[in-house]
Amino acid sequence: MMNRELQPYLSQIRPLDEKSMEMARLKWSKVAKPLNSLGILEECIIKIAGIRETWQPDIEKRALLILCGDNGIVEEGVTQTGQEVTAIVTENMTEGNSSVCIMAEQAKVDVFPVDMGVARDLKPGTRYGLISKKVSYGTKNFRKEPAMTRAEAVKSIIAGINLVEELAEKGYRLIATGEMGIGNTTTSSAVSSMILKKNPEELTGRGAGLSDEGLGRKVQVIREAIEKYGSECRDVVDILAHVGGFDLAGLAGVFIGGAVCRIPILVDGFISASAALCAERIYPGCRDYMLASHVSAEPAGKLLLDELGLTPFIQAGMCLGEGSGAVAAIPLIDMAYGVYKKMSSFQDICIEEYKPLGGI
Repeated sequence: MMNRELQPYLSQIRPLDEKSMEMARLKWSKVAKPLNSLGILEECIIKIAGIRETWQPDIEKRALLILCGDNGIVEEGVTQTGQEVTAIVTENMTEGNSSVCIMAEQAKVDVFPVDMGVARDLKPGTRYGLISKKVSYGTKNFRKEPAMTRAEAVKSIIAGINLVEELAEKGYRLIATGEMGIGNTTTSSAVSSMILKKNPEELTGRGAGLSDEGLGRKVQVIREAIEKYGSECRDVVDILAHVGGFDLAGLAGVFIGGAVCRIPILVDGFISASAALCAERIYPGCRDYMLASHVSAEPAGKLLLDELGLTPFIQAGMCLGEGSGAVAAIPLIDMAYGVYKKMSSFQDICIEEYKPLGGI
C-alpha cells in the first residue's frame, strides 16, 4: 500500500518455478549416495533451480556487492572507532586489501565495492572498481532528526535493485551481500527492533567491540528513537528513512533485485539479515530468493534468520561483516553442485536405489 514508488519493480516478481524444483529433487534422488545426505546443501541447489527456472542452473559467475555508507548516529558514541574508518576500509576494498577481498579471491568471487553514502569522496582504486551510487555524504544523526528523507530511502532501495540488474546483464548468476559502515549495527538494531516490535536489548550487540557502557548507550539511543519515531512510521520504507542507513536500504534493494531478476542472493550476517527482513516485509516472498550463509555472533543473528525462515550453512561465530560469511558459503555450494552435476547415478553403477523408509 505504501510502496507505490517501488511498484514497477515489485510487479515483476513471480513465484519459484515448482517444475524445475521437482526435477532437481528427482535428480538428487538418482545420485548414488544416501538420500538427503547433503542436508540443506541439497535444498540449496533445489531452491536455486526454482529461482533460475531450470534444473541445471549456472552459478559459475558470482559477485560480492559490498555497500558502503556512513551513519550520523556515530556522533552519539555508539561505536568504538570514528566515522573516518568507513572511507579508509572502502578504499582498501577497491585495492583488494580487506579480509573479504582475500576470501573472495579464494572462492572465485568478483568484488564490487559500492559507495552508497560514504561521508567523503573516495579514490577509485586499482583492483576493484568503485561503483558510485552515492545518495548523500552520510546520513543524519537519527537521535536528533530522521536519518534521511523517504525519497532518499526509496532512491537507495532502487539503487540496490539496479545493482542486481546491472550484474544480471553482465552474466552474474549468484550474488553475495556485504557492507561497510561504521555505526551500521546500531542502524540495523534500530530497524529490526521497529519492524519486529521487540525491545532493543534483544537485538543489540557490541558491534566491533563496545564496552558495557558503550553498549548501554547504544541501546538507550535506539530505545529513544523507537519512542520518537514509532508512531510516524507507516511502513518499512519509513522505518529505513528514520533510523536506517544508505547501505542498509541499498541492501534491501539488492534482495528485492534478486527476486526481480531471479538471481539467488546470499544473506551475510546481522546487518545483511536486517536488510533481508526489510525486503521480505516490503514484498512478502522475497525470502524465496535468499540463501542464508551463516549465523552471526550478534545477538539477533539467529532470531532474524528464524524470522525469515532461512537455515544457514555455517555456524562459526563470525561477526566480521563485509560479506565474509556469504563468501565463505560459496565453496560449500560449489561442492554440493559438483556432486549434483557430476556424480554417477545408481543406474550408472548398477546398484539398487535408496528408498525413503521413514525416520530421520
